[in-house]
Amino acid sequence: MIVNPDKYEEIFAHIMQNKLRTLLTCFSVSWGIFMLVLLLGTGNGLENGVRKDFEKDATNSIRFSPGQTSIPYQGLEQGRRLRFTNRDYELTKSQTKGIEYISARYFKWSNNTIVYGRETGSYGIWAVHSDHRYIERSLPQSGRMFNQSDIDQYKKVALIGKDIEKELFAGKSAVGEYFQINGLMFRVVGVFSDPGDQRQERIIYIPISTSQRVFSGGNRIHNFVMTVDEAEVSDSKSIEHSIKKEMSVRHRFDPGDDRALYIRNNLERFQKITNLFSNIRAFVWIIGIGSIIAGIVGVSNIMLIAVKERTKEIGIRKALGASPWSIVDMIITESVILTSISGYVGMIFGIITLELMAKVIKGVDYFSNPEVDLKVAFGAIILLVITGTLAGYFPARKAAAIEPVEALRDE
Repeated sequence: MIVNPDKYEEIFAHIMQNKLRTLLTCFSVSWGIFMLVLLLGTGNGLENGVRKDFEKDATNSIRFSPGQTSIPYQGLEQGRRLRFTNRDYELTKSQTKGIEYISARYFKWSNNTIVYGRETGSYGIWAVHSDHRYIERSLPQSGRMFNQSDIDQYKKVALIGKDIEKELFAGKSAVGEYFQINGLMFRVVGVFSDPGDQRQERIIYIPISTSQRVFSGGNRIHNFVMTVDEAEVSDSKSIEHSIKKEMSVRHRFDPGDDRALYIRNNLERFQKITNLFSNIRAFVWIIGIGSIIAGIVGVSNIMLIAVKERTKEIGIRKALGASPWSIVDMIITESVILTSISGYVGMIFGIITLELMAKVIKGVDYFSNPEVDLKVAFGAIILLVITGTLAGYFPARKAAAIEPVEALRDE
């Protein structure tokens, strides 16, 4: 392909003759790309923040917590508080199909005195089963996690978050060390991290069987949580309804009583959020493309004006032997140059704005890493080139149809 420098010199000379008009038109195109990049990046930041919040637990998890009845049932008054026991956990585990992992939980948040040597602290204690690591997405940093033997043998072992290791053990490895929990000696068997929720790294996990025996918990549990094998919302809802029905028989409450059990279905919530952000992206694209089209219409209009202004010039060119294609090529090339440069400038400013936004609002809940896929950004530029070609085509076709004699008569 032979590049004609004279053509580009002429195009840029014409652009410089109409600086203000060209600048305002280019601004409308740049603004369309800028807003598209900014809206897509902001939407991704919100989506990343929400997804990060879901990373605290497995997205296919369901949690059941006891509530208070709000409907009289079988002669029993409303207002009864339900209490879960080991039996609820065991029957649910054995009778429910489709469960991947399951763990009961007993919390001890306050009045916890943790002592190691001369160091003391107060941390939350969670008594759980060995499956809990998969549900909570706890990652082993050193040592090991719980196993069924720890549960069966009521072992006084503990998993601690990495923040506790730093604070209580002064930076040295805590694995294998003994420390006191409310006056009782426990051995640290592992240290874990939780990338989804750093607050979890200030938690101590101990076997639920040990907790119930040594801390007078009896057979009581605060709630139980599970993950489901099938990653379909309909399957998780089916399991949810099945467990609620069984619990209503066991604890004698109306199955339609929504306050008797508090159920958090992460998969259902995650699906709703995913659908929401899909709709937001579609809306952003509609707004962005609308802005781009407005800019392209502006480019097409100034090209029509340019053709009108250069009617005599075009007539003289054709009289001197210029082909219609050379006229079309000149007009379309000018249109593509305007849209491409304007779009690229808008994209760069959009990316810079997102980078500044990421630094300014770093650490804000439900907003993380606002960015736009460069493939999408450059795809928008390619779209601009195509639409720029179309924007220049109609004025170019009009220019090519000019008759030299009529053009020379034009005033």
